[in-house]
Amino acid sequence: MTVAEMTIAATELTPLIGSRVDADIDTLLSGRHSQEIRALLSERGVLVFPGIAMTDEQQLAFTGTLGTIADENNGTIGPDGKPQSIYKVDAAQDDQHAIRRLRNNFLWHLDGSMHEVPILASILSAKRVAPVGGETEWANCCAAFAALPETEQQELEKLRVVHANWALAGRQNPEPSYAEFQQSRRGPSKSQPLVWKHASGRKSLVVGSTAAYVEGMDPLESQDLLVRLRDWATQSQFVYRHEWKVGDMVMWDNTATLHRALPYELNCGRLMHRTMLKGEESIA
Repeated sequence: MTVAEMTIAATELTPLIGSRVDADIDTLLSGRHSQEIRALLSERGVLVFPGIAMTDEQQLAFTGTLGTIADENNGTIGPDGKPQSIYKVDAAQDDQHAIRRLRNNFLWHLDGSMHEVPILASILSAKRVAPVGGETEWANCCAAFAALPETEQQELEKLRVVHANWALAGRQNPEPSYAEFQQSRRGPSKSQPLVWKHASGRKSLVVGSTAAYVEGMDPLESQDLLVRLRDWATQSQFVYRHEWKVGDMVMWDNTATLHRALPYELNCGRLMHRTMLKGEESIA
């Protein structure tokens, strides 16, 4: 869908990824433009709603107009003893697991790469921003794949990659104790196609910090390929970087992009509120 066909204002932020969407809260909550927003998200990968300043209730309602809200297993525990649908992304609590999770966010990744069906999209709102750092970057993995030579595309489509919790843990702690390694090994692990052939016809690279090895390939050659493809996919022409301001809300297509936060002091007070849309197709 082109910008001219939109009934809400959308402006491209870079040639290959990211659009700014200008609309008031009532318009977004009405659901009248939900299909347009989803189509634009699929086309552009990242949608920025600058200064929209939604409340948690409004963000949940907006998320619900676009699909099924995903369960938030990491969310703050509510009065009913269950995780809330809003996940507060911060390091305010003295929780080493939460701090490790935030540090993992500094690495390029796709949420749910070890799941059968990754989430469709995330929506993140800025409540407090870091004084230094803390920007978020997204990389368009469809555009990156399309820019590869056709012969290489065909070869990559034949490969599978194991994504594993232990690989991610090893990037943060390269010399774990045996007990720490055993704990990380008990985490999820899943073989996925290196190239996701989406039901829509799009194709995207599935790489990033959870990628452990290419099945059936020499270990060194496997790492060479995975690092090269991650480096290729995150070149500047495929990337949009967002410098957060309080009130900004950003939505991204988790199935076709990688993302990461740029480093910041974890105890600086940076606070983001996240909602997610449930996934609708397996990586295949």
